[in-house]
Amino acid sequence: MSNDHISATPDLEHTCPSRRHLLRIAALAAPAGMLMATGTAAVATEKASATGERISANGKVAIVTGSSRGIGAATARRLALDGYSVTINYLHNQDLAQDSVAYIENAGGKAISVQADVSDPDAVRKLFDATQEAFGGVDVVVSNAGVMRLASFASMSDEDFDRMMAVNLKGGFNVLRLAAQRVRDCGRIISLSSSITQLRSPTYGPYAASKGAQELFASVLAKELAGRQISVNAMAPGLVNTTLFTDGKTPEQIAGFAQRTPHQRLGEPEDIAHVISALCSGDGMWINGQTVFANGGVI
Repeated sequence: MSNDHISATPDLEHTCPSRRHLLRIAALAAPAGMLMATGTAAVATEKASATGERISANGKVAIVTGSSRGIGAATARRLALDGYSVTINYLHNQDLAQDSVAYIENAGGKAISVQADVSDPDAVRKLFDATQEAFGGVDVVVSNAGVMRLASFASMSDEDFDRMMAVNLKGGFNVLRLAAQRVRDCGRIISLSSSITQLRSPTYGPYAASKGAQELFASVLAKELAGRQISVNAMAPGLVNTTLFTDGKTPEQIAGFAQRTPHQRLGEPEDIAHVISALCSGDGMWINGQTVFANGGVI
């Protein structure tokens, strides 16, 4: 194996602290201090990127599904700035995926793009295989790929319902199944849910159900991986300025939604990427089996 491959056994003292050390951290670290530390790290990384500083590799590898645009693209770029080698997954938007690869490589990082439909178990396996071949392993998986079809129960078509369940429910399962097998000890697994599971607005029923499943998946998988120091969580964004949310809405409707948050704006993909980055950091290890709501206070 060449020297530029990632070791399958990273520095355990840094990435996988002893149980005694974990107990000491749990006893001494106040939650507020932890949040301050991760927030400061996020700001520092953002400033480093803005000033043109080069990415410093951390020897770890991340897969982000559905990352050609929106929250997925912002997350892939953010994790790259944190030092991860990143696999960017897309279904149709190859050009957008390559834009993110170029962005990361121009900053001194490593990235590849891989086409895969997460509803296809064989395609997901090839996605993980390509990552293993390129970078030597997997430390973080962010299961972000999803589709949204809105209609009342009375008018929802079988085709729209089936596609949402194939991508969001089965696709999420396909990705988490491989993550459970392939993510190295002390890694992170994050599955994207949605705050709509709490808002429960009309026409969102089947979509909310497919996203609520991610919360159950994360809670159960965290327990199944006990002893490996892998933290598994669901991330539930709120109203985010992506085409998934804005398509089909008038400017007036979008402005009305923005006013529903205490910050009186829509979230941006980067807002969610920052929280995912914090969960993937060393400081985020103790958050496990949870659903993290990042919605600007809309609920």
